[in-house]
Amino acid sequence: LKDNVSFTVKGECFSDSLFVGDYYGPNRVPQDCSTYTGYRSDAYIGNVPYGTYTLHLQYLGFADYTQTVSVNQANVNVKIDLKPTTKKLKTVKVKAEKKEVGSTRQMKSIEGVVISQGKKNEVIKVADLDANKATNQARQIYAKTPGLNIWESDGAGIQLGIGGRGLNPSRTSNFNTRQNGYDISADALGYPESYYTPPAEAIKEIQLIRGAASLQFGTQFGGLLNFVLHDGPTTDKPFEFILRHSIGSFGLHNTFVSAAMNKNDHRGYAFFQHKVGNEWRPNSEFKVYTGGFNYNYKINQKAFVILEFTKMYYLAQQPGGLTDKEFYQDASQSKRTRNWFEVDWNLASTSFNYGLTGKTRFKTQFFGLLASRKALGTLGNISRVDDLQEERNLITGEFKNFGNESRIVHLYNVAGYQWAALLGTRYYQGYNKSEQGGADATDQANFVFNNPINLEGSSYEFPSRNISVFGENIFKFGKGFSITPGARYEYISTNAKGSYREQITNLADSVIFDTTYTEDRTNNRHLLIGGIGVNYKFNDTLDLYANISQNYRSINFTDMQIQNSNFRIDPNLQDETGFNADVGARGVIFKKVNYDVSLFALFYNNRIGEIDTVNQSTFITYRYRTNVASALTKGVEAYGETDVWKLFFPDTSKISLRVFANFAINDARYVNSSNSAINNKKVEFVPPYTLKTGLTFSYKNASISYQYAYVQEHFSDATNAGKDINDNVVFIPNAVVGVIPSYSVMDLSLKYEIKMFRIEAGVNNLGNQTYFSRRATGYPGPGIIPAATRNYYFTLQLKL
Repeated sequence: LKDNVSFTVKGECFSDSLFVGDYYGPNRVPQDCSTYTGYRSDAYIGNVPYGTYTLHLQYLGFADYTQTVSVNQANVNVKIDLKPTTKKLKTVKVKAEKKEVGSTRQMKSIEGVVISQGKKNEVIKVADLDANKATNQARQIYAKTPGLNIWESDGAGIQLGIGGRGLNPSRTSNFNTRQNGYDISADALGYPESYYTPPAEAIKEIQLIRGAASLQFGTQFGGLLNFVLHDGPTTDKPFEFILRHSIGSFGLHNTFVSAAMNKNDHRGYAFFQHKVGNEWRPNSEFKVYTGGFNYNYKINQKAFVILEFTKMYYLAQQPGGLTDKEFYQDASQSKRTRNWFEVDWNLASTSFNYGLTGKTRFKTQFFGLLASRKALGTLGNISRVDDLQEERNLITGEFKNFGNESRIVHLYNVAGYQWAALLGTRYYQGYNKSEQGGADATDQANFVFNNPINLEGSSYEFPSRNISVFGENIFKFGKGFSITPGARYEYISTNAKGSYREQITNLADSVIFDTTYTEDRTNNRHLLIGGIGVNYKFNDTLDLYANISQNYRSINFTDMQIQNSNFRIDPNLQDETGFNADVGARGVIFKKVNYDVSLFALFYNNRIGEIDTVNQSTFITYRYRTNVASALTKGVEAYGETDVWKLFFPDTSKISLRVFANFAINDARYVNSSNSAINNKKVEFVPPYTLKTGLTFSYKNASISYQYAYVQEHFSDATNAGKDINDNVVFIPNAVVGVIPSYSVMDLSLKYEIKMFRIEAGVNNLGNQTYFSRRATGYPGPGIIPAATRNYYFTLQLKL
């Protein structure tokens, strides 16, 4: 007999504890039918008169036992076998009331081990988007996130380039870019550029926390950009298989396959992508291989571990840039046939999650990166024709880093209100190696130096180390008011060891100066930054928030001695400091309209920018990167979305007509500069006005989406080169600086599902606009990089 057994004899129940040798008989007083605790294999019932009795036993999880027993001798043994019983209950589905409209949401105040209370944030539910996911179409994916400036210089969607509030979009380097919570950039300290972007088809959602994320995730001015990958079946099935194949303009073929499982204590997801094709200009072929998996094992009800690995390899030919004149004559032309780019990216992570109590959760995550990128080609002035005879320039980078980030979140009650504390630590160690020199003069992707022992450019090692301690606390006062202060301590050590060679030629291309410099520099610094957020939730539909947080960005050592006739870097660059501030309101109106409207300010000290400088020996103009001045960007960011159909018809209607709009107004200027060429000039990469709007009409399993995007004219450098004193556009010969003209783009997407099949199709750049969003100083240019013309895609998906 096991726990919770109740004996019934003659309809009477005896509740005393039952031990071996105990007996129950007529002389015992019957009690209420309750149970006893114990684990016994046998028991006695004594002093029972001869006769026939019915013995009845009940035990939770086993079938009721009933047996007739004839007591006709001194000892009667009864062997009892309880048989397990199970009952299959009907499936019960619990659905929460949906507060968001469409494909975005706000983060919870505490999401996992992350506090987002009082911070401006957005979450893009990528799986719900109607978009060209085969090419990671950023213009569509980030359409509902206000204030972002997107570089559209990569039609294949291999690299992502987004910035906001006056931040350089180059490879998203001004964001703390992560995947499932860990770093994916080349080096979080010395080279925070992301050459890897997860395939949109593998992403469940994208979390974006603006500048206030500096306290928990690091000091980047842009904030946190975290790609959350799928981690199991999207349905309640134990296993799910998805196969997608996309074809599109310019020879695009994209195959994506994924498998997911969720059974017992095991949960996992694996994917693989193969993508080949060309961009719309000649000399732009590419091939991409990306794969990865994550595996979650539930140790017990409180603890689980996650293992992850991701690999991406791609090889792409780059058609180079154009001058302004060439762009307006024929934007489809290419002047470079020998430029190539290769990336090999490997990421690994393991994390342990433990719920100490119902109010305390701990997570520790180990991560590492082993990667390389190689750029090969001609970096000379784009206004000059490549003679196809000179040796090419090769720049290689090897990146190795590892680290650990640990966090603990604890909820506790004070005066009847629930407060929350977060404490965390981070250790990060990186080692990067960068080399530059001459390569062969062919048009093949041969990433080999001609003189590996005596490089014509530079050879550097960049070891780095970072130790951080951070914390935030939510203090709640009253029903909806809370204050969330936080602080972060950073120890940063960056080092540069190596040599670079400097050659200067005259107008006849004769070498007049040739010297190799050797250096060994170390830069150690300690800093403490702080911030505070305030929240007032009137109810579930209105949330007022405000925050201010300090930011810090260390200089990039890894590109400090790149040899490029179009581009040079100040050897005395200083770190950037400043702050982000937000105040806004967000919520839901009548359960029908989502909105988030805010004012912001971003202030930079020692902002790093680029200015035109003339080489006094050659009289050639080049870009000079230095601490140009302080800068202040302020403006408005607003987003709203509603289902117009549901405003007038019942929510149960199978018809939906969702409409969204986001806009940003930016005033960004350099201030307090002694350089008259910069003071009060507009900050580069900041469109004064952007608008993105669109609608999605759906009926049952079919939908069609239209999107319109407008970006106003802005500049690509701190001196606002490209316009004269009368505000007329002026073309700069090398085209690496100048105006980014205003442009508008339309996209159309369709989707239809029937049983296990889904069809997706669409047209990007529906109006076939000719425009550009980027002027490159180096790869993939230099010069103007035209955006893609009208292009089509078609996707067939099988889901089992």
